[in-house]
Amino acid sequence: MGRTHLSGHAYEHVAAELRGAILDGDLPPGTRLPRHADLARQHGVSEIVIRQAIDDLKNAGLVETRGRGGTWVRRRPPVRRISSRRYLADLAPQAEPGTSFTHDQGIAWSQYRLDVAYRWIDADERLAGLFEVATGSRVLERRFVFYASGVPAQVSRPCLLAADVEGTPVADPRNEPWPGGTISQLRTLGIEVDDITESVETRMPTPEETQALRIAPGVPVFAITRLMLAAGRVVEVADPIVIPGDRAILDYQITLRPPPP
Repeated sequence: MGRTHLSGHAYEHVAAELRGAILDGDLPPGTRLPRHADLARQHGVSEIVIRQAIDDLKNAGLVETRGRGGTWVRRRPPVRRISSRRYLADLAPQAEPGTSFTHDQGIAWSQYRLDVAYRWIDADERLAGLFEVATGSRVLERRFVFYASGVPAQVSRPCLLAADVEGTPVADPRNEPWPGGTISQLRTLGIEVDDITESVETRMPTPEETQALRIAPGVPVFAITRLMLAAGRVVEVADPIVIPGDRAILDYQITLRPPPP
């Protein structure tokens, strides 16, 4: 890294040079950056500019500050490919417990952890519209934080209709995590999920999502709204499922078949 040619905001140029070195591998994960005073001399700027540049990199999730231990290039978790066919893992016979999440993450059941919170709510207009039921219908709201090998990888809010699950083992949070996930849960009630639709948007995380997923506030997330259907009826609404954008690639398979003669 050499002396920075400055025009515009000086900190942006310093941040761009450091970002390039990190992404190109010249500053690999786990590397400690030089002291602010040393960076300031290298780039011919003040330490205030360096602090602004470091803040920019922290917001992007590229570096982290460890108190008085300096600034370090952040170790980035592996990027996972998440397939649109992932729910087939919940349908297949299982030699050992698992879900579509453990399948995506490539982890064993022993490496899986699920934090859960259940409560009964009255469906607001949005939730009722997704379920295609009357506003105010009684719904079981579940909030999950999914961990893979101790690292939070996903949060979600999957909801179920009280008419389907109230008074059943599915409504008891002590039964989580449940092998086979929601599809298996509903099957025990005689409800066979036969269709799933998802809509995906990208956005910035909420403060709660940033904290739960331990991501920098400048890292975008995938926010997925999922509907599970059985015989044309919506039986589960997950709104939203949130995945850090720097940890996932969403793969979708579209099978085209000619219409029957």
